[in-house]
Amino acid sequence: MSERRALIERTTTETSVKVALSLDGGHVACSTGVAFFDHMLDQLGRHSHLGLEIVATGDLEVDAHHTVEDVGIVLGQALRAALGDARGIRRYGWALVPMEESLASVALDLSGRPLLVYRAEIQAEVIGSFDVALAEEFLMALCRTGGLTLHVSLLESKNAHHGLEAIFKAVARALSDAVSMEPRAAGEVPSTKGVL
Repeated sequence: MSERRALIERTTTETSVKVALSLDGGHVACSTGVAFFDHMLDQLGRHSHLGLEIVATGDLEVDAHHTVEDVGIVLGQALRAALGDARGIRRYGWALVPMEESLASVALDLSGRPLLVYRAEIQAEVIGSFDVALAEEFLMALCRTGGLTLHVSLLESKNAHHGLEAIFKAVARALSDAVSMEPRAAGEVPSTKGVL
């Protein structure tokens, strides 16, 4: 089996983002200048059992929007590159994750068809300096460039931090399942079309 890893860098007038991704595990370290977002990215890396290293700088003097969205763009590009032709993967993943009083449900398909369905009522607009609406922007960017169909539902939550953490952990667990190798697949692409 070839190495399932990618290193992607993207620089614009607004941000500079570098993502190193290994689908088969490794070190997790994320630094974007947005503390709560780093915390969520750390959850994503650790609970998916992926190797994930992210370094991003951006125009935070404006706000965190460009940085968060561009990290999603580059992470999606890295995911698609690391998957290659996706031979032998499970393709689908889903998770139901509690975080104290919060409960998140996630289902995803590494289909190559980008779509985000996001149903999450968060009881705050800001956590620390993080605009809660940016979680959806991040996931949308990840879906667009990573080719994911992703359904996210926050079923219960009273605490905004717990709600977003449950979502990121659920995305992590679902992604872990989807990129894992299926022993019965005999190296085939998981689609009747022969390609994803």
